[in-house]
Amino acid sequence: MSTEITVIPGDGIGPEVTAATLRVLDAAGAALDYDHQLGGITALQQVGSPLPDATLESIQRTRVALKGPLTTPSGSGFRSINVALRKEFDLYANVRPARTLFDGGRYEDIDLVLIRENTEGLYVGVEHFIGVGDDPRAAAESVMIVTRHGTERIVRYAFEYARQHGRRRVTVAHKANILKYTQGLLLDVAREVATDYPDIEFEDRIIDATAMWMVLDPYRFDVLVMENMFGDILSDLMAGLVGGLGFAPAANIGLETAMFEAVHGSAPDIAGQGVANPTSLLLSACMMLDHVDQRETGDRIRAAIRSVLARGEIRTRDMGGSDGTEAYTEAVIRARA
Repeated sequence: MSTEITVIPGDGIGPEVTAATLRVLDAAGAALDYDHQLGGITALQQVGSPLPDATLESIQRTRVALKGPLTTPSGSGFRSINVALRKEFDLYANVRPARTLFDGGRYEDIDLVLIRENTEGLYVGVEHFIGVGDDPRAAAESVMIVTRHGTERIVRYAFEYARQHGRRRVTVAHKANILKYTQGLLLDVAREVATDYPDIEFEDRIIDATAMWMVLDPYRFDVLVMENMFGDILSDLMAGLVGGLGFAPAANIGLETAMFEAVHGSAPDIAGQGVANPTSLLLSACMMLDHVDQRETGDRIRAAIRSVLARGEIRTRDMGGSDGTEAYTEAVIRARA
């Protein structure tokens, strides 16, 4: 039986990397049907909204979305279309793996997973200006919101992920030494949840020290879990260990809906030139295949990507080569065979 998914190509290089990804999925025999929808600048230009009702209705129906990079238009009323999608479908867990795909980088054999809380923290957008005297914008204030419910479910998700994937340790990274209420609640709840998983090692670390050790000795970590903004920052740092955002997949998981996306930007400066690297979205699509119980197909695609990168014969510009999206996609399809 085929699984229907919503496909949002997005903006800039989004349509190019999405087309490449769908070609690989089809060549690998993925049992998928595609409902193509709009989002971002493209949607604004074509239908007058960066996040059309038709797109939301499609995701509501399919419960699975594959999304290219989106550009949030200025003055549209959206702080971020990505954030809006996460809130709309309560996609509370952002799963960001980082795994070494080719030799020759600064680090070898990296295999880490960062679980980021996706709906709370500073990114809830509760902020305002404070007027003083004649200056209505003399100060600005943002509110970090952390709830016991949100914290419990993201930490439990991290432990369940570790258990299901044979991982040995969960690290909760926080700033409870300074933010004693918001981050203190996170740490307290994490310690409570950890007692339910005696088979998984648990540790907590201050977030700034975690960033330092991720560079000095990333092998001490396995699965990491943290609040929204810290996770946003450290997941990009972690991607740098394996070559950058072009090699970083991502999943956004809720109770009923999941969205898989490229984590890099829309790169309008190279859009339409046929030089974009589709690896990030390809790996995200593999995570999607795992999610819809087509893991074997996803594993074949991952193996093909590793094979192409290991040989080094075909590399896009961001990998230090001169090949384009088409040549790289064809190489992955051939390696899969």
